[in-house]
Amino acid sequence: MAILGLRSMNHYSLRKRGIFMLKLICFTLTVFIFCEFFIYYVVIIQCHWPELKNQTLGINKPNSHSVLKTIFLSDPHLLGRINGYWLDKLRREWQMERAFQTALWLLQPEIVFILGDIFDEGKWSSSQAWSDDVRRYQKIFRHPDHTEVFGIVGNHDIGFHYEMTSFKLERFSKVFNFSSEKIITRKGINFLMVNSVALEGDRCIICRTAEAKLIELSHQLNCSLKEQNQYKKSCSNVDKLPTSAPILLQHYPLYRRSDSECTEEDAAPLEKKNDLFREKYDVLSEEASQKLLWWFHPRLILSGHTHSACEVLHNGHIHEISVPSFSWRNRNNPSFIMGSITSTEVSLYKCFLPYENTVIVIYCTAGSVLVVLILAHFQSLLSPYHFVQRLITKYKAL
Repeated sequence: MAILGLRSMNHYSLRKRGIFMLKLICFTLTVFIFCEFFIYYVVIIQCHWPELKNQTLGINKPNSHSVLKTIFLSDPHLLGRINGYWLDKLRREWQMERAFQTALWLLQPEIVFILGDIFDEGKWSSSQAWSDDVRRYQKIFRHPDHTEVFGIVGNHDIGFHYEMTSFKLERFSKVFNFSSEKIITRKGINFLMVNSVALEGDRCIICRTAEAKLIELSHQLNCSLKEQNQYKKSCSNVDKLPTSAPILLQHYPLYRRSDSECTEEDAAPLEKKNDLFREKYDVLSEEASQKLLWWFHPRLILSGHTHSACEVLHNGHIHEISVPSFSWRNRNNPSFIMGSITSTEVSLYKCFLPYENTVIVIYCTAGSVLVVLILAHFQSLLSPYHFVQRLITKYKAL
């Protein structure tokens, strides 16, 4: 009789333990799937394309075909072989891949611009390491045919000015179809893509070529915008662009003394806001900045490099938006900019990604819950265990 009771108790205990283990596995998988997949949908689905001013007022309402849905992101810094610890690479690249793929699926942008520092070690990577980095980039930022993706060169892609070479620039251009200075036009909107690393002003070969190309593009834009008779002769052989002031895209921000006046929630930390920027390193030189403003009179400027947000007003009316980093490696609250753009209007909206500390808190909370559940489970097993012990003792006494 006692043996039957013992067997029954063992069977009950094993069955209870099996059910408990199954519950633990299901709980763990649920937390993992939420933190690594679903959280991106929960957060990004809250973002929306901003309305244009005329749309809101109902004045000259543009049709959907004239509005270009654009995403701007910056500084992914895909880690390389030298600085990239495998776990760090895995974690950060998975975060960027899930964020980018979720944004593409939910928001359906027509065009995406990455504002430089796509790679972390492009400035010194070997040909083999570069090929490996490019392969990982193409996996993370893969996109359907109806979405265009353009990469703009940054200092980590080809090196700072003193590290920059024609070879590094050419291999970047082959992957991203980026010539140092280029205008692309979509739906009557002119996007001017600039290699800001080449705006050193020291007359190096790459710098001279870049400046000459910028002057040529400035002339082309001016000819497109002006129709007075006195310009007909000088503009007779120029290919005309849409009559729309350009949107300037580059890696370095235009010159500013510091981030002290930046008030965004994802601006630089308080202890760094008053740090003075170094020209040609943190920002463009004041001279190069004034040249770009004078040559192109852009209606909007978007830049990266600082990894923090800032909005600056140049010459009293030209807005520059510094786009924060897209990677958890550079900040806890990464984001990207969504733009509804026509040939005459721009409306922007910042879409935040899941905060890294939110994910960490969820994992830590789940881990604590698991520990409590396990302890409670084994505590509940103590009573049956003592019962069996007493049963065996009585059986032996008989």
